[in-house]
Amino acid sequence: MSVLYARRCCAVLAFLVLALVLVPFPPLAARPAYAATAVPGDRLTGSGAVNRSVLTAADLTSGAATGTVTDDAFALPAAAAAPTHTFEGTLTLNGVATAGGFRTIKDTYHYAATAALKHLPPVSIDLVQNGSHVIPTVRGLQITGSAYWNLILGGGRAWNEKGDGGRTRVSLPFALVERNANCVHNGLLTFLFDGSTISQVRYQIVNETCEYFQFDMWGQVGATYSRHTVSGDTALKNAYAAEVTHRIPTKPISALSTDYPNAGIDTSAFGSGVTASALSTYGVSYGGVNYVGACRTRQGAYPYCNQMVLPSYSLAKTMFAGIVLMRLTQVYGSSVSSQLIRDWVSEADTSAWNGVTFQDTANMATGNYLSSAFESDEAGGGMTAFFDAEAYGPKMTAALAFPHSAAPGTKWVYHSSDTFVLARAMQNYLASKAGTGSDIYRWIREQVLVPLHLSPDVLSTERTDNSATGQPFGGYGLFYTQDDIAKVSRFLNADGGKIGGVQKLDPTMLADSMQRNPANRGLTTTAETTGKTYQYQSGLWARQFTSADNPVFTSPVYVPFMSGFGGITAAMLPNGATYYYFSDNNEFGWSAAAAQAYKLPATGGGGRRLLGNDGFETGTAPPWTADDKVASDNTREVPHSGAPFAFIGIEAGGR
Repeated sequence: MSVLYARRCCAVLAFLVLALVLVPFPPLAARPAYAATAVPGDRLTGSGAVNRSVLTAADLTSGAATGTVTDDAFALPAAAAAPTHTFEGTLTLNGVATAGGFRTIKDTYHYAATAALKHLPPVSIDLVQNGSHVIPTVRGLQITGSAYWNLILGGGRAWNEKGDGGRTRVSLPFALVERNANCVHNGLLTFLFDGSTISQVRYQIVNETCEYFQFDMWGQVGATYSRHTVSGDTALKNAYAAEVTHRIPTKPISALSTDYPNAGIDTSAFGSGVTASALSTYGVSYGGVNYVGACRTRQGAYPYCNQMVLPSYSLAKTMFAGIVLMRLTQVYGSSVSSQLIRDWVSEADTSAWNGVTFQDTANMATGNYLSSAFESDEAGGGMTAFFDAEAYGPKMTAALAFPHSAAPGTKWVYHSSDTFVLARAMQNYLASKAGTGSDIYRWIREQVLVPLHLSPDVLSTERTDNSATGQPFGGYGLFYTQDDIAKVSRFLNADGGKIGGVQKLDPTMLADSMQRNPANRGLTTTAETTGKTYQYQSGLWARQFTSADNPVFTSPVYVPFMSGFGGITAAMLPNGATYYYFSDNNEFGWSAAAAQAYKLPATGGGGRRLLGNDGFETGTAPPWTADDKVASDNTREVPHSGAPFAFIGIEAGGR
């Protein structure tokens, strides 16, 4: 693997040109029937009369892939009929190592010169079916054995169309993930099957969130369907039904202006400031609803928008390292943040790390750096060695190689390698408390991520040695859906680090990081935009907005935000709204969107809007608004006699 590839390698998918294979298979062995919980809303009632001209039954039976097609061809059509066949067993794609077509869109580091990058990794997956939903038995990051690509699979659909000759059609979303880095390339596959045969499998990739390596990949290959009973199939079906049940309700982004007509929101600001072709998706999480923009590809809208896989890059510095540090502090006490790195990372037992604490490292203030200029070290040769290294030993050596240049806690210098060191220190600290078999990511997964009902995509992380047992990267290497971003942002912002009313994160650390303590804004960074400086604390950035930015900011407001390589932002406003977008053209223009999101009324805990009148203090006084938690908003109520009084409370998350 080349140095540049390992550093921030982009996934190159090869879509294979396949020949049709009809494979007879025996019926499943008779077994007792156990009812699975139905997926919410799942009952296809269409006639099956689909007017299809792309990826027809003939195309999948004897055709070939000569290029990409509209993503709509992989989507569940409005007239889809309920599936007459049930898929359960192993699907294997044949000949993927050499099949398929490839078109380069952008290739900064010339990855496409490596022929093997242009093809899919080995694909052999177990699937079960719950109604019209087709569910991979293994979710989250799968290590494929490929030298270049790992794999993430989402839940797909099965349905019947009259033109398919009685066979059932299946569509599945998947993503290729670059090994030892964080780029994601989202794809789709489809095929036909019945009780005795399976067609060829058509696939394509026409979307990515990857700044340096962008491509189209397509192919059609023969497949093998090994029918067998999947162990724990009912539990898998029930788990998927629960996953769908717990997703935050979604509406199109345009619904913000109709749901809150008095706010005067210009929804065109959302998604602005970013080149449209570089924007994977965006949204506003507010009031218990995820208002989402389209999931864009080069062939139209991605049909599985709620399962589009999104890379974390440095969002992980908040959503992994920052949250872990706050959770450790909540569980084991305030002394955690002052623990010394050198006491918990044996390789850091050098003078350069004297006095450096967990909190210093989370704040990017270890004092160990070559240059304090903005991202000079992050883009330099020392960090290249860190990103290139896949094995733990060389990676830690590179992370610790920066010279001591300032007192700990005094100078902010951005290093992804520092978060790796912190993750290792927290791993060893946890092991001293919870036992040597403890794993820091599995611990935070069970403590926070699972109770938040996050998707399976975020329940695994990239690690050293391309191994499920390696050291988590800490500062990058996670994967999300839109729903995950909305839930974690709400957890940090409107919910104040609570789940079901139980405090999960240290409230003092969280308040500081979320800019709710004016006495502790964090360190001032060397980043600057149009005269604006930024703060940084525990993996969270912050920027101050004033009326000079937009008149909606009638008084200065600090907005904490997560930021990721290439053009990824999740800005958490003090009114309880979060604006997020994922793009890959190095564009970070979100000020206009933040101003529009800030027009929304302040919410109570859990994202609930109680009473709203943003002009009350300024004298502009539009009509008061109220939600269903308020006893009455009856404007015709006659005056009542007596001595009136009222209790007015501000829940967490109000401004």
